[in-house]
Amino acid sequence: METAITNDIRVTVEVIYQPSYSKPLKNEFVFAYRITIENIGNQVVQLMRRHWFIWDSNAVQREVEGDGVVGDQPVLNPGQSYQYVSGCPLVTEMGTMEGFYTMKYIENDKEFVVQVPRFQMIAPFKNN
Repeated sequence: METAITNDIRVTVEVIYQPSYSKPLKNEFVFAYRITIENIGNQVVQLMRRHWFIWDSNAVQREVEGDGVVGDQPVLNPGQSYQYVSGCPLVTEMGTMEGFYTMKYIENDKEFVVQVPRFQMIAPFKNN
């Protein structure tokens, strides 16, 4: 599990390999990740956009960006958290992801960036 705190927002990531969706003989490895976003500050914030950098172990990089997360742009009051699950396919049995969220303070519409910590995606059989 990886955690980072930026601008009073705590982001925690947990990765789960998905063997039932993966096809190792076809170089298809699927990972789910659960992200918890916690507002540990004292202002109401909203997540507006996401931006991901994804690398497989062949050093191939992809970028993914868009509005919100899983179709949502959650608003977090002080002390609230939001959790979602998404997925990432790789062509190798391991890789990494990291990125950032663009968020805004509801009070004044000022945008700010929140880092998502780099996390590893490793198929369990690769650890043996």
